Amino acid sequence: MQVLVLNSGSSSLKFQLFSMPEKTIICSGIVERIGFNDAIFKYDNQKKAIEIETSILNHRTALKLVSQHLLSKDVGVIKSPEEIAVVGHRVVHGGKSFSDTTEITKEVKDKIKDLIALAPLHNPANLEGIEVAEDIFPNAKQVAVFDTAFHQTIPEKAYKFAIPNELLTEHRIRLYGFHGTSHKYVSEKAIEYLGKKESKIITIHLGNGCSMTAIKNGESVDHSLGFSPISGLIMGTRSGDIDASVIFHLKDKLGYDLKQINTLLNKQSGMLGLTGYSDLRDIETMAAKGNKDCQLALEMNAYRIKKYIGAYAAVLNGLDAIVFTAGIGENSQTIRKLVCDDMDFFGLNLDETKNSIRSKDIREINTEDSKTKILVIPTNEELEIAKQAVELFKN
Repeated sequence: MQVLVLNSGSSSLKFQLFSMPEKTIICSGIVERIGFNDAIFKYDNQKKAIEIETSILNHRTALKLVSQHLLSKDVGVIKSPEEIAVVGHRVVHGGKSFSDTTEITKEVKDKIKDLIALAPLHNPANLEGIEVAEDIFPNAKQVAVFDTAFHQTIPEKAYKFAIPNELLTEHRIRLYGFHGTSHKYVSEKAIEYLGKKESKIITIHLGNGCSMTAIKNGESVDHSLGFSPISGLIMGTRSGDIDASVIFHLKDKLGYDLKQINTLLNKQSGMLGLTGYSDLRDIETMAAKGNKDCQLALEMNAYRIKKYIGAYAAVLNGLDAIVFTAGIGENSQTIRKLVCDDMDFFGLNLDETKNSIRSKDIREINTEDSKTKILVIPTNEELEIAKQAVELFKN
């Protein structure tokens, strides 16, 4: 069975085509910097790799480019769209409506659309990916795997906000959590690596969107993203935690309307607001050249992560390992070093030589005498989505 997995981020589209249940990758790739004229398209069919820089202004254009290459006479891996049996989609926000992998119907799409207000950078891209895939692969089963599902185990004392009860009971306003597919995948890998089912782990997912999860014995018990994917850590264009009174000040004193505030906090803040750059690679380059704004932004980014490590170590009452994952977590030795510096109270001692090594394998980057493991585990949300999609129809 051939399963195509589409993982739409706020500014990226990752894809992999699997032969299941063998878990064999037939082809893979990514579209980065969606929304810009210098977007990058990478495609690898296991025999030939292609990289193109071009203008890709939205996710629809990105997905059409992917499908063109899948069907290409020169580098394609399928002769007809009918060869794809299942298309698995990452969907960021499922609210309380979806706690499991779900076959996509009109009703499901309507609910995903209703939740756009809670994930304005992601659910529109997810929905667009679904609709384009339905057009290109009309005979395939379309499946949604929700980021929020893994966090259904978070207890009420952690997911409930200190606001009037009816806002939860009648309007479902609460912490939901996101990046669940990634946190689930890397935490399972970490538990297997540690060889202990009873474990206390903090997973740190760092990409254009960033989040952290406290995981006890394989279950999510707290998470940095809340009602929507804006709280917690400093992200590429999202502010992360901010005093709510700032919103009132922006509206009442500075004349912002609510739409402008939403745009400000979701698309103009975070690392972009601090530096003028949203891509961490650019920020690290400029910081190395002496750019003070970029240097401070990196320090702020790491400081926020440190605060959450402290909070979650307390929630877990101990710590066996922290796990860095996703594009920044896996590749930025700078961020990992800034996070782990002066954290010996938590048993975290970084080996700088190990930290400088790049690898696609699970690896320790702590010193031999470090009481807490510092792990880098490449996430594979696409494989996790493919597994869940196949399991749905198997059952």
